[in-house]
Order: sequence, then structure tokens, then C-alpha cells
Amino acid sequence: MNPTEIKSFTSLFKGRNDVFALHWEKGTKSGYMPAYQFDPYRYKVHKMKGGTLSNFPEKTYQHLTEEQIKRHLQGTDLIGLYPLLTDNTSWFIAADFDEENWTDDSRKFLALCQQKGIPAYLERSRSGNGAHVWVFFEQPYPAMKSRKILLSLLTDARIISTFDKNSSFDRLFPNQDTLSGKGLGNLIALPFHKPAMDNGNSCFLAPETMEAYPDQWQFLTTIQKAQGSTLDNLYEKLGYTALSITINPNQGLTIILNNVITIARNGLPVILINYLREELKFC
Repeated sequence: MNPTEIKSFTSLFKGRNDVFALHWEKGTKSGYMPAYQFDPYRYKVHKMKGGTLSNFPEKTYQHLTEEQIKRHLQGTDLIGLYPLLTDNTSWFIAADFDEENWTDDSRKFLALCQQKGIPAYLERSRSGNGAHVWVFFEQPYPAMKSRKILLSLLTDARIISTFDKNSSFDRLFPNQDTLSGKGLGNLIALPFHKPAMDNGNSCFLAPETMEAYPDQWQFLTTIQKAQGSTLDNLYEKLGYTALSITINPNQGLTIILNNVITIARNGLPVILINYLREELKFC
């Protein structure tokens, strides 16, 4: 890849650049962990005393550099990007689809986004058994607003419904409105990872045919970004005038504690129902 292609890639897939994650595999296990830099000699001494990397105090996050991006694109590393910035905004939002109906649901959602004036783009996931629908922003946009907009569109498209988890939709990236102060938020694997692309995955698809665009780098140059004013108009139409939640004290709230927690949803505000479903995994 040349410098122009690298620039096209990094102009779209932007998150925190003061930290990133690397994919690891060990036997049958795999996952992601933040990339650290540290003195290997001092870490060796720490390990000899029974310490681990997680409790090693002399480590700092590696910054995400152009060289790291190249290693990802070449297939040397697989990078996870943290989309939620420290001011609780993000440069994009992506909806993750998997399970049996991911093809139909992702196309349905993509069409509704475009109908609402939101440019959206379909990427087949690294496994080939799912997809991400990406929406890129002209400027960092509050995650609280973008998440509510997309959750509303997913509901309008009948891909999700209140307390119904029998759909191919899995989660949003970012998956939090705000950072808790205790972590970095969820991460998303960057696309265009060479080993996956060689198998026709981790690349963008034409929704009409579900075939990969023949020139992925050229396709990146055609991607449009959503305007903040368009997103604000959609958000205002949702009627979220405040984040406060009120429950009628005369109605009461029934909670049953057993081997599961059951909450009667009658009278619960929609915003609270969505929070229970998305953040606390009620079903």
C-alpha cells in the first residue's frame, strides 16, 4: 500500500491514538489486550518475583502509529481500535451483525440509514459469518446521541424490539455512552486485515450482490461522512429532551428475585428499557 492509501484508511478508521489493542492467540484461546511498552529487563525481574504483566507498574500504553497500521494491513498484527474518545465522542459508529439472519438484517438496516440521509457502508467481518455497518462522522459526535439514533433505527427496521434478543444484531461500537473511568470501552477490529481479505472477508461489500468491491482502496475514496446537523435533526425527532428517568410512584415497580431477576416492564420508560437491554443484557 502507498501513502495515499494509508491516509484514506486512517481518515476513516479513527479512534483513540494514545492506546490500541493487539490480538493474541494461545492454544485454543484468543482475545485482545492493550499494547504496552516497558523495559523487558525490569519486567523479567518482576516475573521472577511472581509478578504478571497485569500487575507490572512500569508499563505504559503504546501509541497507535502509521507503522502499526501498516503492520495490520500487511497481516503481521491484528489491531483493535478503541472508538470512544476521552470526551465521550467518536469518529464513527458501527453496528455488529452475526447469527443466521445477518445478511438480511444488515441490508435492511443499511437501507434505512440511507433513507434517513445517513451514509452507511457494509463490511463483511473477519470470520465471514457476520457484518459491520459503518457510519463515519465529519467531526467527532457524542456517543450518547449516535447510539440512541442507531438503536432507534434498528427498532424502526424491526431488527430489534423491546426485550427481544432473537435477532442477528449483537452490539454497537462504541457500546457505551460514556467512559466509566475504569476502562477504555469496547474495541472493534480494524478491517482490511490481509489474511482475512485474502479469503474475501474484512472488506466492504456491494449490498445488492453481497460481493466484495473489486478495488477496496478505490472504494474507500467514495465513502461519505454523516454531517453533525443531519444527526442532530434525527436525534431531536426522537424526543430525548433529558436523560432523567421518572416512574409513576402510583403504579409501582414489580421486581421478582429468583435464580433470575424479573422486572415487569409495564410503565417503564423506553429509555430505561433500552438501557436494561443494551447495558445490563436483560432479555
